[in-house]
Amino acid sequence: MTNAQVTALHNGLIGFLAVWGTLLVPQLVLQLARYGRPRLRGLVTTAAVVFYACMALAVVFLPLPSANGRRLEQTVQLRPFQWIADIHTELVKHGLPAAHWFSTQTFQQAALNVLLFVPLGIFARILWRRGLVGALAVGATVSLAIEITQLTANFGTAPFVYRIFDVDDLMTNTFGAGLGWLFGALLLALRGIPSAIHAQPAGRERIDFAQTR
Repeated sequence: MTNAQVTALHNGLIGFLAVWGTLLVPQLVLQLARYGRPRLRGLVTTAAVVFYACMALAVVFLPLPSANGRRLEQTVQLRPFQWIADIHTELVKHGLPAAHWFSTQTFQQAALNVLLFVPLGIFARILWRRGLVGALAVGATVSLAIEITQLTANFGTAPFVYRIFDVDDLMTNTFGAGLGWLFGALLLALRGIPSAIHAQPAGRERIDFAQTR
């Protein structure tokens, strides 16, 4: 892990503490007013969602570039599954056998993109009671929003575009959300809760990010 990544995670943790600390008091007040006591499940759920959001945003957007930083040679990548060709290129460049594909930086980055969205899929299934299609739609929408933000240099707040708009990221992120949904459904099944694949139709699905019970 690079120093930049460590710094990004550190800032994400600080952001989590700030946001959760801000939400904690009003949430406790609402719980006391409604139930007469704090509800640990709601507090933990809010903390988990906020922690994931802050850490994911930190990984995706931080560190921010300086005005005299190095510009990207390519800012848009629209060829699906380009990461597979990039693995081959990396293997040839470093003189590695094909069996070492899993050790390439390209594969590891693709795997991290998948893992990054697994918690979102879990939340979509367990917290928001979405179906698989709904979870995939959530993953694709969030991923597209991130890619557009990166393509626009954080909507003009960054000095230049410092992350690539990559269609492969959209695909791996969406796949990660679907994988997380399956994992969440498995957890519910192991707990003896019906899997409830008969969720609302995709056209009527609505996500309540404030739901904490």
